[in-house]
Amino acid sequence: MNDFEGAGSTGNVELKKAAIIWGVASAILAALALIFNNSPIVLGASFLAKCVAFLVAAPLGLVGAMIGDAFRKFAAPDFVFTSGMGAMVWQKIFWLIGPQTIGCMVGVGLGAALVLG
Repeated sequence: MNDFEGAGSTGNVELKKAAIIWGVASAILAALALIFNNSPIVLGASFLAKCVAFLVAAPLGLVGAMIGDAFRKFAAPDFVFTSGMGAMVWQKIFWLIGPQTIGCMVGVGLGAALVLG
């Protein structure tokens, strides 16, 4: 009876892989944002406040990346007209990871600002 489980589950596997990748990326970005940020709010925060900010910022970064991925799937163009090879490579890279990266950065920044601000 379980012969039909794998018939349409490739999208679910892709979503899980993307969630793991962007979850790790958001955790790294949240850690870097809290370690190397020289703003007075972050510098004056205690270690516990920074830990709580990390615990809020990393999941919000993942949520932002998943929203960016949904936007990418919705708005990615089928074809682009460019003036050269460099522009084409830039467009391919942007539509591969651009919206997710922007969503991840917004989510991490929002999470850290909610806790520390």
